[in-house]
Amino acid sequence: MSAPQVLRAFHYRRMLWKNGGGITTEIARSSEGGDEFEWRVSIAEIAQDGDFSVFPNVDRTLMLLDGGGVELEFGEDQPVQLTQRYSRHRFPGEAPVFCRLLNGPTRDFNLMLRRGVVEGELMARPIVGPMVFFAEAGVQWLIHVVAGAVHFNDLPDIGEVAAGDTLIFDANGGERPQRVLHGHGELVLVKLRRLASA
Repeated sequence: MSAPQVLRAFHYRRMLWKNGGGITTEIARSSEGGDEFEWRVSIAEIAQDGDFSVFPNVDRTLMLLDGGGVELEFGEDQPVQLTQRYSRHRFPGEAPVFCRLLNGPTRDFNLMLRRGVVEGELMARPIVGPMVFFAEAGVQWLIHVVAGAVHFNDLPDIGEVAAGDTLIFDANGGERPQRVLHGHGELVLVKLRRLASA
């Protein structure tokens, strides 16, 4: 299991949407170069109603972090509302999506996965004590600190990881079968697994 890397909030890349309806803060991606990536995690600040960008062959999961909620319209399908903090919805990136704000601007966590290459889970968890991550073949973790702060007792050089920062590490095994995270607050966890056939 490799040593975690800390991604500090002030290093994230912020991009204004082409339609002017929001701002995307990119936390991390698997590679550089336009829309070509195996996975990508970001936070969207949605300021007004509008269409989402289209990402063919990508599976997306949107999770509400803050704000009065959104309604996602998928053509003739039943709209989906995210009104509770940390509620989420998964949908294909090539689907035409219109996002309607329900009660003012929102902040939303966004996970994008290249279909057939990477699969993943998006979860929100409180941390009130030790949290154990076990070694698993082909697994990579991103831990975004929403509130509070976390640290690894065995990695003092990393120091405290504060709200807004993100930890990233693989869990491929090796000499260390597990890592134990300590702290308090709220986390968004992204578990990534590269598919064997990719």
